[in-house]
Amino acid sequence: MPLGVVVRRMPGVTRWAKWSWKAVAVLPGAGQANWQLLREEGEAREFHAATVPLELHRAEAEAYKQGLTATPPSVYVVLREDASLDPPLEVTLVTASPFEAQDYADNGEDLVEKIAMPEGLVAWVQQFTDAHFKQEEFKKRRRDKRTVGEAEDGIGDVRIKQVADVYRAPGQIRKERLQ
Repeated sequence: MPLGVVVRRMPGVTRWAKWSWKAVAVLPGAGQANWQLLREEGEAREFHAATVPLELHRAEAEAYKQGLTATPPSVYVVLREDASLDPPLEVTLVTASPFEAQDYADNGEDLVEKIAMPEGLVAWVQQFTDAHFKQEEFKKRRRDKRTVGEAEDGIGDVRIKQVADVYRAPGQIRKERLQ
Protein backbone atom coordinates (compact mmCIF):
# COMPACT_ATOMS: atom_id res chain seq x y z
CA MET A 1 0.00 0.00 0.00
CA PRO A 2 1.43 3.41 -0.88
CA LEU A 3 1.82 5.68 2.16
CA GLY A 4 2.52 9.37 1.92
CA VAL A 5 4.81 10.64 4.67
CA VAL A 6 4.16 14.05 6.21
CA VAL A 7 7.24 15.72 7.70
CA ARG A 8 7.16 18.86 9.88
CA ARG A 9 10.01 21.38 9.82
CA MET A 10 10.35 23.61 12.89
CA PRO A 11 13.07 26.13 13.79
CA GLY A 12 15.94 24.51 15.67
CA VAL A 13 16.36 25.14 19.39
CA THR A 14 20.16 25.41 19.32
CA ARG A 15 22.54 27.46 17.25
CA TRP A 16 23.99 24.26 15.76
CA ALA A 17 20.71 23.04 14.27
CA LYS A 18 18.89 25.52 12.07
CA TRP A 19 15.88 23.22 11.58
CA SER A 20 14.23 20.38 13.48
CA TRP A 21 12.59 17.68 11.33
CA LYS A 22 9.93 15.20 12.47
CA ALA A 23 7.66 12.75 10.64
CA VAL A 24 4.16 13.44 11.97
CA ALA A 25 1.63 11.56 9.82
CA VAL A 26 1.05 9.06 7.04
CA LEU A 27 -1.46 9.33 4.20
CA PRO A 28 -2.70 5.89 3.01
CA GLY A 29 -3.11 5.62 -0.75
CA ALA A 30 -1.37 8.94 -1.45
CA GLY A 31 -0.02 9.83 -4.86
CA GLN A 32 3.61 10.59 -5.61
CA ALA A 33 5.10 13.72 -4.05
CA ASN A 34 8.47 15.35 -3.62
CA TRP A 35 8.47 17.67 -0.63
CA GLN A 36 5.18 19.30 -1.55
CA LEU A 37 4.20 22.02 0.94
CA LEU A 38 0.92 21.11 2.67
CA ARG A 39 0.62 23.66 5.45
CA GLU A 40 2.42 26.66 6.87
CA GLU A 41 2.03 28.19 10.33
CA GLY A 42 4.55 30.89 11.21
CA GLU A 43 7.97 29.30 10.75
CA ALA A 44 6.59 25.75 11.01
CA ARG A 45 5.92 23.96 7.74
CA GLU A 46 4.51 20.55 6.88
CA PHE A 47 5.52 18.77 3.72
CA HIS A 48 4.30 15.70 1.89
CA ALA A 49 7.88 14.47 1.70
CA ALA A 50 7.46 11.27 -0.29
CA THR A 51 5.20 8.33 -0.97
CA VAL A 52 6.73 4.94 -0.20
CA PRO A 53 5.16 1.47 -0.24
CA LEU A 54 4.21 -0.27 2.99
CA GLU A 55 5.03 -3.91 2.27
CA LEU A 56 3.80 -6.72 4.49
CA HIS A 57 5.48 -10.14 4.52
CA ARG A 58 4.07 -13.41 5.88
CA ALA A 59 7.29 -14.14 7.80
CA GLU A 60 6.81 -10.91 9.77
CA ALA A 61 3.17 -11.59 10.78
CA GLU A 62 4.13 -12.07 14.44
CA ALA A 63 5.86 -8.66 14.49
CA TYR A 64 2.80 -6.98 12.95
CA LYS A 65 0.58 -8.66 15.56
CA GLN A 66 2.88 -7.31 18.28
CA GLY A 67 2.72 -3.82 16.75
CA LEU A 68 -1.08 -3.89 16.63
CA THR A 69 -1.23 -4.49 20.39
CA ALA A 70 0.50 -1.14 21.06
CA THR A 71 -1.62 1.80 22.17
CA PRO A 72 -2.16 3.28 19.63
CA PRO A 73 -1.17 0.86 16.83
CA SER A 74 1.66 2.50 14.93
CA VAL A 75 3.77 2.52 11.79
CA TYR A 76 7.39 3.55 11.84
CA VAL A 77 8.97 5.98 9.38
CA VAL A 78 12.72 5.75 8.81
CA LEU A 79 14.37 9.01 7.71
CA ARG A 80 18.00 9.27 6.66
CA GLU A 81 20.01 12.49 6.61
CA ASP A 82 21.69 13.35 3.31
CA ALA A 83 23.44 16.74 3.19
CA SER A 84 23.51 16.65 -0.62
CA LEU A 85 19.69 16.91 -0.78
CA ASP A 86 17.47 19.91 -0.23
CA PRO A 87 15.72 19.34 2.23
CA PRO A 88 18.45 17.20 3.78
CA LEU A 89 16.27 14.15 4.52
CA GLU A 90 15.37 11.05 2.56
CA VAL A 91 12.35 8.90 3.45
CA THR A 92 13.93 5.45 3.47
CA LEU A 93 11.18 3.15 4.70
CA VAL A 94 7.76 2.82 6.29
CA THR A 95 7.15 -0.37 8.26
CA ALA A 96 4.46 -1.82 10.51
CA SER A 97 7.01 -4.04 12.28
CA PRO A 98 8.34 -2.69 15.58
CA PHE A 99 11.20 -5.21 15.35
CA GLU A 100 12.38 -3.89 11.96
CA ALA A 101 12.08 -0.31 13.25
CA GLN A 102 14.25 -1.23 16.24
CA ASP A 103 16.92 -2.58 13.89
CA TYR A 104 17.05 0.78 12.09
CA ALA A 105 17.04 2.71 15.38
CA ASP A 106 19.97 0.65 16.70
CA ASN A 107 22.35 1.68 13.90
CA GLY A 108 22.41 5.30 15.14
CA GLU A 109 22.48 6.68 11.59
CA ASP A 110 18.74 6.88 10.94
CA LEU A 111 15.90 8.85 12.49
CA VAL A 112 12.97 6.52 13.33
CA GLU A 113 9.58 8.10 14.09
CA LYS A 114 6.58 6.26 15.53
CA ILE A 115 3.30 7.44 13.98
CA ALA A 116 -0.23 6.35 14.92
CA MET A 117 -1.90 4.31 12.17
CA PRO A 118 -5.13 5.65 10.66
CA GLU A 119 -8.12 3.33 11.30
CA GLY A 120 -8.27 2.04 7.71
CA LEU A 121 -4.59 1.09 7.84
CA VAL A 122 -5.10 -0.71 11.19
CA ALA A 123 -7.88 -2.78 9.60
CA TRP A 124 -5.72 -3.62 6.56
CA VAL A 125 -2.73 -4.75 8.68
CA GLN A 126 -5.06 -6.66 11.06
CA GLN A 127 -6.67 -8.52 8.14
CA PHE A 128 -3.25 -9.47 6.76
CA THR A 129 -2.04 -10.60 10.18
CA ASP A 130 -5.15 -12.71 10.84
CA ALA A 131 -4.71 -14.43 7.47
CA HIS A 132 -1.00 -15.24 7.87
CA PHE A 133 -0.14 -15.52 11.58
CA LYS A 134 0.26 -19.06 12.89
CA GLN A 135 0.97 -19.57 16.58
CA GLU A 136 3.92 -21.94 16.99
CA GLU A 137 3.46 -24.61 19.60
CA PHE A 138 6.09 -24.49 22.34
CA LYS A 139 8.09 -27.72 22.56
CA LYS A 140 10.30 -28.21 25.55
CA ARG A 141 13.56 -29.83 24.61
CA ARG A 142 14.36 -32.91 26.65
CA ARG A 143 17.76 -34.37 27.33
CA ASP A 144 18.53 -37.88 26.10
CA LYS A 145 18.87 -39.84 29.35
CA ARG A 146 20.94 -42.66 27.80
CA THR A 147 23.98 -40.53 27.04
CA VAL A 148 24.22 -38.71 30.35
CA GLY A 149 27.32 -39.84 32.24
CA GLU A 150 28.32 -42.69 29.90
CA ALA A 151 31.53 -41.08 28.72
CA GLU A 152 33.91 -38.85 30.60
CA ASP A 153 35.25 -36.86 27.70
CA GLY A 154 38.17 -34.64 28.48
CA ILE A 155 38.76 -35.85 32.06
CA GLY A 156 42.31 -36.45 33.14
CA ASP A 157 45.31 -37.54 31.16
CA VAL A 158 45.29 -40.67 28.99
CA ARG A 159 48.86 -41.53 30.09
CA ILE A 160 47.66 -42.20 33.65
CA LYS A 161 46.42 -45.77 34.01
CA GLN A 162 44.92 -45.69 37.52
CA VAL A 163 41.36 -44.43 37.94
CA ALA A 164 42.23 -42.86 41.31
CA ASP A 165 44.98 -40.76 39.70
CA VAL A 166 42.82 -39.27 36.95
CA TYR A 167 43.29 -35.70 38.17
CA ARG A 168 46.97 -35.98 39.00
CA ALA A 169 49.45 -34.23 36.70
CA PRO A 170 51.81 -36.53 34.70
CA GLY A 171 54.86 -34.65 36.02
CA GLN A 172 54.10 -35.71 39.60
CA ILE A 173 53.83 -39.36 38.62
CA ARG A 174 57.27 -39.40 36.95
CA LYS A 175 58.87 -37.89 40.08
CA GLU A 176 57.21 -40.53 42.26
CA ARG A 177 58.42 -43.36 40.00
CA LEU A 178 62.01 -42.06 39.99
CA GLN A 179 62.19 -41.99 43.79
